[in-house]
Parts: sequence; structure tokens; C-alpha cells
Amino acid sequence: MTNDTTPTTVLGLGAMGSALAAALIDAGHPTTVWNRSPARARPLVARGAAAAGSAEAAVSASPLIVACLFDHASVHEVLGPTAGSLRGRTLVNLTTSTPNQARELAAWSASHGIDYLDGGIMAVPEMIGGPGSAILYSGSQTAFDAHRALLDLWGESTYFGSDAGMASLYDLAMLAGMYTMFAGFLHGAAMVGSEGVSATEFAARATPFLAAMTGAFAGFAATIDAKDYAGEGQQSLEFSDLTKLVSASTEQGVSAEVLQPVHQMIRRQIAAGHGKEGFARIFEELRSTR
Repeated sequence: MTNDTTPTTVLGLGAMGSALAAALIDAGHPTTVWNRSPARARPLVARGAAAAGSAEAAVSASPLIVACLFDHASVHEVLGPTAGSLRGRTLVNLTTSTPNQARELAAWSASHGIDYLDGGIMAVPEMIGGPGSAILYSGSQTAFDAHRALLDLWGESTYFGSDAGMASLYDLAMLAGMYTMFAGFLHGAAMVGSEGVSATEFAARATPFLAAMTGAFAGFAATIDAKDYAGEGQQSLEFSDLTKLVSASTEQGVSAEVLQPVHQMIRRQIAAGHGKEGFARIFEELRSTR
């Protein structure tokens, strides 16, 4: 188990990387930081971090390496030349990546003797170390267990198993719901905005309604897992038809691009004879067919 002074290196000092490093410094961990633009390290050095002059020096400074870089390609660009120094160390990659990219980096790490843990951050930088911050992990359980106390400094830590891609999969799946919800809110704001209603007023009304609607997730989940789309109490696809929403939007001069994909799935399901079944039936059109 890690102690409270585990030396740690943070590679990448954007808003999120800086927040991660600051939480470590505040908790008393000897923290080394590195960024392509050295100026980004100055606020952290003022708080007690040590700035490394190169990625190689940063990796060599600590047994635990945290990468929070721009993308998957930048992780390889930064870490590739340091592979020899990384051998025998633990790499926690908190760079947003796809599941297969995480798996590829895990395989690369294994080939170089690096203990690899992948993470998906479910928080914005301002939330790190505070209420509501959560980070999902998968990959090396040895690394997760050994450094759990440190990982918990950033937010609630949850481990999803040895498949390094699972944290990313959960992360991106939840973000898919978030961005779709945000787009729906913006669409609604555009609709009422066409008549001079402010987005602020609309948000005040939409927020409690949408929050209440998330209570339906458990029911949808039970329906999907049971594949019981004809069960009682479900809103049918015919009733859920979005024709009126699409028409009202276009009448107000608002693009229906946000609505059209869902509308088309509903129409296809109805055409296939599932109109009396519940709205959750569109899951069958979305689900993986691998």
C-alpha cells in the first residue's frame, strides 16, 4: 500500500494535469512536473513541485508516473523515448482515449516492463479533490491496489477490472449521454429563444424536469436487460414519435439536426412492426452487433 509521501511525476500541465498535480502537492507528495511549455510549471513550482527539464528527467524522478496529455498520439510521442527509464515503474494514464487505444498502450507498457493503469476522469478540473469528483480505472490491479490512497486524493476511485479498455469505455459511454443531453437542452433553448425567451429562464424550468427524468433510467435498464419491450407501463414508440417536435422546431426556424437521429430510429422501429412496444426498444438498434 502506498504511503502519504509517494513520489509522483505528472506529465502534462493543462488545466486537468495541473489540478491533479496540485492535489498531490497539497497532500504532501513529492511531485515532479513536466510540460512541453515550461511556463505552465511555474505555479506548481511555487506550491512546492519540482520542475523537470525533460520528459526523461521527469520519468526518472519518480516510481509513479501520471500522464495527462492531449491525446493518445501525444502519449506515445512523450513516453516512447523514455521507455527504458519507465521499465519497472507504474504508469497511470489519465489521457482521454478510446478503449482500444487504452488496450494498445497497456500492451506497449507490458512489452517494456511497465505496470499500466488506465483512467477516465469524470470531473472538470475545478472538481478534482472535491465532492463529486470520480475517476474510473482499469488495467493493473496491482497498481490500483498499491496506489489507491493516492488515487483517492483526486476523487472517488472505482476499478473495472484487468481489461485496460473498460475505464475508457465507461467514461465515453457516460459522456455520450451527457453530450446528447446538453445538445437536447440547447435545442430546447433555441426553440423558446425563437420567441424571445432567455436561455436563463429556460434553464430554470428545464433543469428540474430533466433531473426528474433521469429517474427513468433504472426502468429502461430493467426493460433492456429483460428484453421486455412489450411490458405494461411503457410509453410506446408510436406515442414517442417525434414528428410534432421536428415540425415545431422547423416552424420556429430551429434546425432539427439534434432530433432527427432519434426520430429516424423511432420511425424505423415502427415500420418494422414494433410501434406498440416501449421507447427503450431503440436500444436494439443501437447495441453492438460484434
